[in-house]
Amino acid sequence: MQTITCDVCRKKVEDPFTNRTLFYYAQYSVCEACKDNLENQMKTTVRGKEPFSYDWYGKLVGDSLSKSVSRGR
Repeated sequence: MQTITCDVCRKKVEDPFTNRTLFYYAQYSVCEACKDNLENQMKTTVRGKEPFSYDWYGKLVGDSLSKSVSRGR
């Protein structure tokens, strides 16, 4: 049995299943609930971006995750 801790909310994820219950963004391990919150947070920002750039999106996600990890949310 493997247990990994979410870097954002610090909850333990037991028996993680990659891309279903645990997600990896760069150096961060993120649980499903935190991933959903991240996607909801990004949705309004991404919809208004013309033209879309994956480099910009990757930087935006990384910055948002690093802020969340430092705040613990």
